[in-house]
Amino acid sequence: MSLPAKGYQRTPEPGNPARSEAWALLEAARHLNATKDGPIDKFRAALRANWRLWTIFQASVIEPDCALPDETRANLLSLANFVDKQTVQLLAKLDPDKVDGLVNINRQISEGLLDGARAHAARAAKPAEAVPAGAPEPLSQSA
Repeated sequence: MSLPAKGYQRTPEPGNPARSEAWALLEAARHLNATKDGPIDKFRAALRANWRLWTIFQASVIEPDCALPDETRANLLSLANFVDKQTVQLLAKLDPDKVDGLVNINRQISEGLLDGARAHAARAAKPAEAVPAGAPEPLSQSA
């Protein structure tokens, strides 16, 4: 087991993109939530980190080799566009309701990624048993 990345108590094990993405979303949500009432510079740093994360997801989804279904890709791009707009507004003026919206989006997408990872693990453990279709795939398609 490797040591956690600097500044984090726990990090995901390598080799599972869905869990890594879910962890990153939850960490970003946690930082946004923890800093929304604190000094504005710390909040803006958390907001920019969340924005960078969503920019990475956005770039992954538009790659020609992205294996996600078209509808999922479109939904994620729509969410990324929403995150972009909310972030720009929050950089100009802090609004706790908008922060809560970003936190909730991150948590819900993370939950979906973790559900998909669990379904994938169940399929791998019991290949003969059918797992319901439609489980979310990781946003990035690397190993």
